[in-house]
Amino acid sequence: MAKQHQDVSLSEVHESVDTTSTNKPVWRRIFAFFGPAYLVSVGYMDPGNWATDLAGGSRFGYTLIWVLLMSNLMALLLQSMSARLGIVRRRDLAQANRETYPRPVNFALYILAEVAIAATDLAEVLGMAIGIQLLTGLPLIWGVTITVLDTFLILILQRLGMRKMEAFIVGLVCVIGLSFLVQLVMARPNLGEVATGFIPRIPDYAALYIAIGIIGATVMPHNLYLHSALVQTRKIKRTREGIKKALRLNFADTAIALNLAFFVNAGILILAAAVFYKTGQTDVGDIRNAYKLLPAGLGSEFAASLFAIALIAAGQSSTVTGTLAGQIVMEGYLHLRINPMMRRLLTRMIAIVPAVLVILISGEEEVEDLLIFSQVILSMQLGFAIIPLIHFVSDKKTMGEFAIKRITQIAAWLITVILVVLNLAMVGESALSYFREPGQWGIKIAIIVATLLFTGLLAIAIIYPLKKKRQLRTDAQLHREAKPLEIEAIDPYPIIAVALDFSNHDQLLISHALGQGHPSTKYVLIHVVESVPARLYEHQSDDSETQKDREHINFYALQLQEKGYAADALIGFGERAKEIVRLVNESGASMLVIGAHGHSGIKDLLYGETINTVRHGLHIPVLVIRTRDQS
Repeated sequence: MAKQHQDVSLSEVHESVDTTSTNKPVWRRIFAFFGPAYLVSVGYMDPGNWATDLAGGSRFGYTLIWVLLMSNLMALLLQSMSARLGIVRRRDLAQANRETYPRPVNFALYILAEVAIAATDLAEVLGMAIGIQLLTGLPLIWGVTITVLDTFLILILQRLGMRKMEAFIVGLVCVIGLSFLVQLVMARPNLGEVATGFIPRIPDYAALYIAIGIIGATVMPHNLYLHSALVQTRKIKRTREGIKKALRLNFADTAIALNLAFFVNAGILILAAAVFYKTGQTDVGDIRNAYKLLPAGLGSEFAASLFAIALIAAGQSSTVTGTLAGQIVMEGYLHLRINPMMRRLLTRMIAIVPAVLVILISGEEEVEDLLIFSQVILSMQLGFAIIPLIHFVSDKKTMGEFAIKRITQIAAWLITVILVVLNLAMVGESALSYFREPGQWGIKIAIIVATLLFTGLLAIAIIYPLKKKRQLRTDAQLHREAKPLEIEAIDPYPIIAVALDFSNHDQLLISHALGQGHPSTKYVLIHVVESVPARLYEHQSDDSETQKDREHINFYALQLQEKGYAADALIGFGERAKEIVRLVNESGASMLVIGAHGHSGIKDLLYGETINTVRHGLHIPVLVIRTRDQS
């Protein structure tokens, strides 16, 4: 774990996709902008949306398709605003919040964002687990456990680079879309009747409740953090025309991606309407019931398999973006970076533990309620992401000519009021059910306190940015005022340690070490024996590898001595990183030279990350030499 001092979002892939190259065809330069919105779009078709779509289609036929369309238009405006923040200010939403709000408010916003991400991951875990159970027949608890394995998938995808990660997500989106397209062809819905679903109408209160659920499950807070960071993976020309071009093409990217998400959600609703509503089965709001009834409605077991495959793909694609959002939130609010593997495991454990407990205590029947509960939690967080975003993209002081127009501001605030009020109505209805029952005063008091805190924080989020414009906090991202340099000469390094692995690169490392020294510098050559006997017996080890390594390192030291250098040789045993730190400290070295082999992806899991461990274990300068060929 380390403090993050860089002021860029997703620094590993920041501006890693170059859109400015003049050597590429125009179509390739345009295509380079496309990708971030597809990662965002999977949040609009994750398993949390399926229940409301199924309920709407099975109970009211095609009547609520217009609600999906309206939700999609709302999402398009909000996501384009998020992209605008990232493109123009080069800040993600978490970074912008940190610069604007007081520290206690930021901490509260951070906790709420983490809760939202955990709730999102919970929906993805349950969706994938249900899909695995439907497809293979495994008990649900085994499906939940299997989802831990995608921790390694996100690590590999991050190592492969942004474009490959985007290609993977697009592939999963295609799987989802094609699965429902095949099912719709099999269902043969009446297109004339489908078209009537675009006429706005709410038949009764039950339809209103489901419509609220559809809207509430559509826009997710983590997507607003995510989009503002993902657009910064593109390197653009920082000119007026360059920014305009980026905004225009990113809007096109967002429109296409979110329309695909709309077609998936509409496909689920239309499928439910054609298969269940038309046959009088109006109570299918459960994913597993829908799976069981699909073969009878479509006359094919293959359709049910496609349904389960799409569900797994939806959960898997969403879990990748959820992890990225978690990284953005933690680094943006706290300037804190932890190992991606640990970040993923932590998020996944927070999601898996409640799922496992519910299955063990209440049985698999209660899992659908847990899925709905995750959506309720997301609904409560939404306002805390949207409200600051509107403030930021409306501010002419920081956005300049790219601040959103007045009409767009009005539309954004209107959407915010609708979403927040509808989501609060859903949550409020659930909370009031406790007050209708006698007793349970502990829960009632907790609800009252939470309501007061929630309302107070919401008011601060709205009012604070409207106060007199404050100078951006200098401890967040801005550079300090330039001061005259007070340079003090650094004494030459008296002892330089060199970590060697007896590869073809040893000569390169020793050469760099000699370049850092002076005539009186002493060079300490270090090697760690990692054989099984060396790990077991350490200094008492006397196997052939230990003997040969000792001869090897002494031969190096002798050659340096013959050339007039002061040199010594040290051998360590066991875990390489810890032994290097120990030997360097014992030698009293004032600098370490070490090689980096450029391992990536799965190789880091196999070979470990020696350099990071060594750097954090030492308090002296560490010179890292890249030894892999740059081809």
